[in-house]
Amino acid sequence: MNPTPRVMLLIDADNVSADVMEQAVARTMTDYGAVHVRRAYCNAETAVKQQALFKRLWVRPMVNLSAGKNSTDIALAVDAMDLVIAERPDVVVLVSSDSDFAPLVGRLREKGCRVCGIGQRGKTGDETVAVYDHFLDLAHQGGRGAARAVAGEDARPAPARKTATRAAAKKSTARAPASGRESKPAAPPEGAPAKAAARAPAARKSAARTAAPAADVQRILRAVPALGGGSEVALNDIAKLLRAEGLLGKNASSIKLFDKLPADFEVLQHPDRIRWMGARRA
Repeated sequence: MNPTPRVMLLIDADNVSADVMEQAVARTMTDYGAVHVRRAYCNAETAVKQQALFKRLWVRPMVNLSAGKNSTDIALAVDAMDLVIAERPDVVVLVSSDSDFAPLVGRLREKGCRVCGIGQRGKTGDETVAVYDHFLDLAHQGGRGAARAVAGEDARPAPARKTATRAAAKKSTARAPASGRESKPAAPPEGAPAKAAARAPAARKSAARTAAPAADVQRILRAVPALGGGSEVALNDIAKLLRAEGLLGKNASSIKLFDKLPADFEVLQHPDRIRWMGARRA
């Protein structure tokens, strides 16, 4: 029976959201069975804001009082080297989407550790993923819920406004007979035709925006022919081909591109790869 590996979990709490931290702890426990060192590095404001979360996860907050740029990252890196020498872990898990930890990852690997990364989807570049022995991108689960709540708030006032409009119309009709004159329909405001004309280009723009993703899909399929054949292609390989065709910026995250096209591409993990949904439909 293999002994449980010694695992060290270090979280850049200024870089990832609270729910990603919680997912990272749960995932590390699932993968390794135990987490021997759990620390979160953050400024004083984050430590106060997340104190309930740190208590629940049994994560020790390491508060950085310096205000300089990257000072929290430096504190994590210095601590990581001290802990590796003192604790001799088999696995170090760094929770951050920051590419600045690349030198630390290399040094930890030289000390005999397997170094795994966990980042927040949409914030992690491909160059960061490539540094680690294994990397997991976790979705921030709060974003979608917040979007739904905003949409719900916008939708609720509409009936009230409609009712108010109908009440005003009834009042206007009730007043008309008292004057003894026949009511005439109100003339449209002078600017109405101009406004209608101004709305037409906006409608055309909206239609173009709707059609844009289909064009994006075709460009991606031309750049990565294997996707069109129904193959699952590694995300890093796709990123290289898209950059070669000028469809993806040098430091842009390829996962962000595919997150915008969920109806056309499926993102698979362990390892990260992409599948074109149209191959199934064809």
